[in-house]
Amino acid sequence: QLQLVESGGALVQPGGSLRLSCAASGSSLDYWTIGWFRQAPGKEREGVSCIRSPDGTTYFSDSVKGRFAISFDRAKNTVYLQIENLKPEDTGVYTCAADKWSTVPNMCVSVALGVREPDYWGQGTPVTVSL
Repeated sequence: QLQLVESGGALVQPGGSLRLSCAASGSSLDYWTIGWFRQAPGKEREGVSCIRSPDGTTYFSDSVKGRFAISFDRAKNTVYLQIENLKPEDTGVYTCAADKWSTVPNMCVSVALGVREPDYWGQGTPVTVSL
């Protein structure tokens, strides 16, 4: 029932900032777990940040902790990923996903490992960090 559409990816210089959006339609995100994943050529898929909308529980991977923030805007039915101090290694396609039953750690870790498939995927938005 859900459709997820990402936006906000861009070419950004190192040290810059981006805000990525995951806009949902078809159903409210009020009772879902939503995750942001990224993948670059030659690298494994990584669950960078996840949030459980009913209680606001969040997860961040060690590689992005302190630089990324995730938030849920109920009025806009949109999950945001705010990225600060971008590094070249942040380059990749960023995709959001939603799952009805996953806990936050299960979403970010198990989905990245391919153990679990979320209920819905978006199409992704590319982020390139370069001079």
